[in-house]
Amino acid sequence: MIRALAAAVAVLASPTVALADVLEVQPVTDDVWAIVGPLEQRSPENLANNATFGLVLTPEGAVLIDPGGSWQGAEMLHAAIRTVTDQTVVRVINTGGQDHRWLGNSYWQAHGATVIASQAAVADHQARAQDHMIALSQFLGDGLDGTEPAYADVTFETDYVLEFGGFSFEIVHRGAAHTPGDSFVWLDERDVMFTGDIVYVDRLLGNGPARDTDSWIAVFEAMAAYQPTHIVPGHGRATDLPTAKRDTHGYLVNLRTRIGELIEEGGDIMDAPKIEQSAWSSLEQFDSLAGRNAQATFEEMEWE
Repeated sequence: MIRALAAAVAVLASPTVALADVLEVQPVTDDVWAIVGPLEQRSPENLANNATFGLVLTPEGAVLIDPGGSWQGAEMLHAAIRTVTDQTVVRVINTGGQDHRWLGNSYWQAHGATVIASQAAVADHQARAQDHMIALSQFLGDGLDGTEPAYADVTFETDYVLEFGGFSFEIVHRGAAHTPGDSFVWLDERDVMFTGDIVYVDRLLGNGPARDTDSWIAVFEAMAAYQPTHIVPGHGRATDLPTAKRDTHGYLVNLRTRIGELIEEGGDIMDAPKIEQSAWSSLEQFDSLAGRNAQATFEEMEWE
């Protein structure tokens, strides 16, 4: 706890470093901000905040979409929020199963916030908590100090509406995407969609071990049916629906189409990195992830 408090003081004492080098606070529309983390891997500098988070201000307090990737990461996120408002964060929504979608929960709960997540997300958190903590200990070192897995206070199966501060936050789980419990959050009053890891822009998505690419495409389409004007993605800057379709939906469809063709032709997993993906080569992390994504998709589709 002493180390965690010391880290908080350090972050608050040097907001220029915390915000300029790690987190960008991006206005989206009235009362809504995206807090945009870096596009690279987790590190002691970003404290597992290599993702995008959402913030909505209401007359009754602030609602935060995703809590940060560690206790100290949540403190860093709080410092960014304080550049926008002195409101208390009263509700926190976990949109999925990645570390930055839930491992900061204990920080916000200690500050009085109520955390909301799908039942599938909480099951995923519980199943992979040890794996996340072990991995983060390698990435963050002492930056993981203070972090303890903590789970949502309120859970739901498929749909939950948070009526708060004159807004209706429609939280929707339609199946697995990047992780089994991914949800999107629709804020109709501002025409904003918070997608968590259902949408990646600016960087190539990661087709990790917890994903389901077939379901991910369907979940994306369920989200897109709302026709949002503004999208706060899971990674990258706030954007629009055409960009989200290009960088995420189009990429996933291409992966499954090309790998399906490879399997029909009798190819094997060693051939998978050779599939055509050049249309997305301008995205950050393409060189490190494209081949791995193809092989992961082959493993997934081989026995479908």
